Order: sequence, then structure tokens, then C-alpha cells
Amino acid sequence: MKAAVVVFPGSNCDRDMAVGLRAAGAEVQLVWHKEDALPAGTDLVAVPGGFSFGDYLRCGAIAAQSPIAGAVTAHAARGGYVLGVCNGFQVLTEMGLLPGALMRNAGLSFICRTETLVVATADSPFTRHWHRGQRIALPIAHAEGNYFVDDENLARLRGEDRIALTYAANPNGSRDDIAGVLSANRRVLGLMPHPERAVDPGHGGTDGQAMFRALMDEVLPA
Repeated sequence: MKAAVVVFPGSNCDRDMAVGLRAAGAEVQLVWHKEDALPAGTDLVAVPGGFSFGDYLRCGAIAAQSPIAGAVTAHAARGGYVLGVCNGFQVLTEMGLLPGALMRNAGLSFICRTETLVVATADSPFTRHWHRGQRIALPIAHAEGNYFVDDENLARLRGEDRIALTYAANPNGSRDDIAGVLSANRRVLGLMPHPERAVDPGHGGTDGQAMFRALMDEVLPA
């Protein structure tokens, strides 16, 4: 699997994402946001966490206008895989690849800790190595992780089984405890928790490994 990790000014999880993907066996290339094309043969685009452009204007809003954004949108339109984590999730909503918006946490404070999550669907390239209802532990680190979506889109997410992960105990006020959502074709995932920070025993847990291995198996089936 060939993966491209997009780097914006203020990204701080790009190397972590690359390490997690490489550990699963992926060939990874970092792509600067001013590029207007992805590397040839890219299977997966990963938009990492951090504070792109210092979170000025609105989290993810400036990054969504970068030259690389057009290439990411075209990749998704072709059925390519896209993973947005934390700030990357915010960027994907700003790009219109996922519904909803990420707002300030209900408690108005930055939250950095490991959270228990519930796998809401295993029917996706990202979650196929878990099972529905399984509880996993992944770190979160955000101030704007409060996911909001209107009634119409929430009904669509529920009806199409596109809620990927929920919080066991809601830390930020997200509607319906949502921690991650899928696109209509199930090949784009945005989530606030950080799977790349849970791929090595030194991280205190390895539950994030399953997501990267699932992607490898999806792109390069045995």
C-alpha cells in the first residue's frame, strides 16, 4: 500500500502517522501542502493531527484551501482511501468530504487523555479488524472535538451505518457521542482519537494497530 501523509504548517502528528503506517507495512511519503498532486500510485491519503495554520480563522478552514486539497478531493472522488485524524478530521469536514463540523469542546478546555471507544460498525476498510460493539482505547488530544451534525445528516449517518466510533463516556459534547464518521462510499474516515498514538507497547496500548493493518489487508488482500 502506498500512503501519502499531508503536511501543513502546524502539523505535529505527521511523523507519528508515517511511523504507524510503516509499521503496518505501508510505503509512506510525506507530501507538503503546496503540492498540487499526489505521488503516483497513492492508495491512501492521511491527513494528520496538529494545528494546521495555527487553527486561525477556524480549525481546518485554511488547510482545506491549500493546493493539495484539490488532489485529495479528486482522490476521494475516484474511490481512493482517505483518513483524517483530529485536525485532519476537521480539515475533511471543511473540504466537504464528510458531513458536520467540529466545534469547541463543551467544557471549553483542551483534553488530552486516553478514552474508551465503542466500535459502532466493523463494515469499513478502517474498522474491519474490530467487531461491532468492541471497546478499544485510543488517545485524544483536542480543544475542538465536539462533533455537530444536523438532524437530516445525523439520520443519514445512522441509516447508512456510517458512524464508525463512539465515545463510551462523552468527553467533549459530541452529538450522539460520535468520535468518527465515514463517507457514503465508506472509503473516507474522519475521527478525533489518534490511532497512530496507539501502535506500540511503549505508547501504553496497541489498539490503533488494527486500523492500519485493516487498511493494508483492504488494499493488498491475501
